This record gives sequence, C-alpha cells and structure tokens, in this order.
Amino acid sequence: MTATNNSAIVEISQTAGKFTSSIVLQYDNKYIDVKSILGLFTTLLDSSKYDLHVHGQDAVEAKKAMTEVFGKYNLQVNIVED
Repeated sequence: MTATNNSAIVEISQTAGKFTSSIVLQYDNKYIDVKSILGLFTTLLDSSKYDLHVHGQDAVEAKKAMTEVFGKYNLQVNIVED
C-alpha cells in the first residue's frame, strides 16, 4: 500500500465524517461504512470501481464532496441514485 493510497483512505473517511448522511461503499456483495478507516483499508484497494450509497439530510452535499475526493485520487465511483 503506497502513501498515496493511505492518503486517499484517510481523506475519504475524513470527508465522509463531515456529513450526517449514511455513506456506504459497495463492491461485489460487500458494504462498507466509508466513515470507517479500517473498513476502507480492507476494501478500497481491492476493486477499481465502486458504488456509493448516500442517504440523509445532507446527501446532496455529501455526494458532491465524495465524488470530488474519489476523483482527486483517480478512483472511479458511481453514485447510486435510489
């Protein structure tokens, strides 16, 4: 795991922590709370494309911020619209 990957995981988790919305990363049949650094360390690098589920009062803002932070680290994310 490189320093860039560590930075991505920390920044993604910190960004998610700014919101009250539930922010869940999905790949295959796994669902990980993005606010959990440990969860991200065990899953973020195993896939190249991620689905993100965002629900809550500040979901619009959270989706925008999460898209930006994933993009900053060249990680592909699909915001799932329910």
